[in-house]
Amino acid sequence: MRLAFFGDVVGRPGRDALETHLPGLRRRLALDFVAVNAENASGGFGLTEKTARELFELGADCLTLGNHSWDQREALTYIEREARLLRPCNYPPLSQAPGRGANLFTTPAGQSVLVISALGRVHMDALDDPFSAVDRELDACPLGVAADAVIVDIHAEATSEKMAMGHFCDGRASLVIGTHTHVPTADAQILPGGTAYQTDAGACADYDSVIGMSKGEAVRRFATRLPGERHKPASGAGTVCGVFVETDARTGLARRIAPIRLGGRLAQSSPQLEVEPA
Repeated sequence: MRLAFFGDVVGRPGRDALETHLPGLRRRLALDFVAVNAENASGGFGLTEKTARELFELGADCLTLGNHSWDQREALTYIEREARLLRPCNYPPLSQAPGRGANLFTTPAGQSVLVISALGRVHMDALDDPFSAVDRELDACPLGVAADAVIVDIHAEATSEKMAMGHFCDGRASLVIGTHTHVPTADAQILPGGTAYQTDAGACADYDSVIGMSKGEAVRRFATRLPGERHKPASGAGTVCGVFVETDARTGLARRIAPIRLGGRLAQSSPQLEVEPA
C-alpha cells in the first residue's frame, strides 16, 4: 500500500500549497491513503467545517488534530458528524470529549487503514497517558490482522517522547509520525521491527516565518518578553511537508519511507521528493 502523511497545515498558505501539490501527488505516486494534520488549518488556530471540507476535496482521507483541537468552537459539534476527523485518543474518560481518537478507514480498493491520533504530555497540556491509549487502539485492531496499515500521529513537543512512541509501536504500526513542532526532521527511517518513523513531518506553511507564524510579532515577543498582537500565519508561498510510505502487502509493515518537501521557500534549498511513480 502507498500512504502519505502531511504535517500541520498552517492557515491559507498551507492550504494553498496542498491545493497546488496534493492532487498531483495522489496521481503520480498512486497513493492509496492520505492523512493530514489540520489543527492549525483555519487561520493558524483550530479547524472549521468549511476548511475541513476543503481539505477533503483536495484529497485528504483523514484529518488529525492536536492541542488546538477546540480553538474553533464549531469543531466540538462538527467532529461528532465527521468520522474522518480525529482528535487525540488520550482524553480522560471523564472529559467526555466529542468525536473519536482512532478510526478504521476503507480505501476504494478495499484496504483497511487504522489511524490513531495521540497527544504528548511533555511540555504540553497533559492529557492521559498516550502510550496506554495507543496500546489499547493497537490491541483492538492489530496490524496484519484487522488492519492492512496503521498510522500513528503523535502530536508532541518533546523529541524524546516522539521517539519513544516510535519504538513503543515498532512492529505494530506501518508509520509513527510526529507533528506539532512544524519543522521537518532529517531522521526518516524504518525501525528494526518494520515501522516507518520520522520525528516531525514538518508543516505545510510559509517557512519565511517562525513555525508558520508571522516572524515580526514572534521575534518581537521573544526579544521584549511583552505581549502584543495576536499571532497570525505568515502569508508567503507555502511548502508542503510530509512523508511517503510504502508498505508490505502481507504484513503491513514499511518497505520504504521518503520525506516529501515541495514548493515554497523551504523546498528551494532542500531536496525534493524523489519517489518513483507507481
